[in-house]
Amino acid sequence: MPRSIFPQREMHSDWVRLRTLIYLRWTAVFGQLTAIIVAWVFYDIALNLWLCFLVVGAAVVANLAAMRFFPENRRLSESEAMTMLLFDTAQLSFMLALTGGLNNPFALLILVPATIAATALQTRSLVFVGMVTILLVTILGLGDASLYTRSGEEILVPEVFSFGYWMAIVIGVVFLGLYARRVSSEIHSMGDALLATQMALSREQKLTDLGGVVAAAAHELGTPLATIKLVSVELADELGDRPDLRADAELICEQADRCRDILRSMGRAGKDDLHLRIAPVLAVLREAAEPHMDRGKTILFEAVPGADSSGKHPNIYRMPEVIHALRNFVQNAVDFAKSTVWVEAKWTEEHIVVRVVDDGPGYPPSLLGRIGDPFLTSRRPEAERPDRPEYEGMGLGLFIAKTLLERTGAQVEFYNSTPPLQADDGPAQSGAAIEVIWPISRIIAPEGALGENVPITG
Repeated sequence: MPRSIFPQREMHSDWVRLRTLIYLRWTAVFGQLTAIIVAWVFYDIALNLWLCFLVVGAAVVANLAAMRFFPENRRLSESEAMTMLLFDTAQLSFMLALTGGLNNPFALLILVPATIAATALQTRSLVFVGMVTILLVTILGLGDASLYTRSGEEILVPEVFSFGYWMAIVIGVVFLGLYARRVSSEIHSMGDALLATQMALSREQKLTDLGGVVAAAAHELGTPLATIKLVSVELADELGDRPDLRADAELICEQADRCRDILRSMGRAGKDDLHLRIAPVLAVLREAAEPHMDRGKTILFEAVPGADSSGKHPNIYRMPEVIHALRNFVQNAVDFAKSTVWVEAKWTEEHIVVRVVDDGPGYPPSLLGRIGDPFLTSRRPEAERPDRPEYEGMGLGLFIAKTLLERTGAQVEFYNSTPPLQADDGPAQSGAAIEVIWPISRIIAPEGALGENVPITG
């Protein structure tokens, strides 16, 4: 499934609402005014109140202008969001310059705009906001922004502490930016992948429901077609002396018979009976693998009971999610197998286990712990690409299959199969392995679910 049909990372920049940044700015304005008043009244710190209120007023004017000229539910573009965040960074920097620079304990709040940029903007805009933040913090650190009490006493901070404050903020900009960026990217990727899962499940459900619709249509159209046939036969009998009109009536009768035959075949194909919803486990495995049987690889099937189970093959629910997921697993196994793929089922009194194994190179060790995550774009080593140079792989197919199976109550595990110690001349299970484990109650149909044969009496 091509990734282009999903929202790209670049398209998430318009997720930030103007209202959100306006609320954050009002919070900053309230906090700045509170800090200025408390410092002046309770701590007797000498501040240039007019300049401080002027800087705060700039934020107020910016908010009022945004509320006046734009609707609050507006989604900001990339450049608009970056401009607002740069304004907030510059406004807070001017405020810090008037209130002690980096010696101000509230200097760490300058990290907020850069962190928001990491979650909402593209990489280029994020880097620009981060570099501007570091530049302004460096200017504040190099400048003389000492604090004095109104009695003229200087509030001294050791120089090593000032350097430490600068270093902590710079590291905070980089670390929080990278951390927020990584978390945001994973959230966006997960959202896109869940959307793809929902689309796949919806498609499978529509295919399942289509059979019932076809059967119902065939049943409903049967009566009017029978009426058309009856009337056309009677017309043909009454028009014996009008050969031209009799031929038309007979043609209507023939087409009615043809429509009857078509609807009868459609009704048989679409009838939603129990035999289409429940099937032996081996039959379901063969159905899932059927599209990949003729791709040049040998697919071996095996269904065996466990030590504490009877030898009778169980009937399982033929759910579209199970068919779709197992088919995806077989496709991946055939893609990377050298010659052979094994599809195995084993059941006990409590669980049923399905394994898909190949004799290929297996999962790369560096990615083994991440198999099943969406948009796994890491490429294989250069030496492994000649076999399938066109195969990039995003992990989306495996993620969808894993999610669909987990909805049915299954547990999915990915690992590399260990080859036997003494291999014969034939292929060995030495490649990637996928194991699906269901509780018996979630996948196996109860006895008698297919119904019983009833003798015909007459």
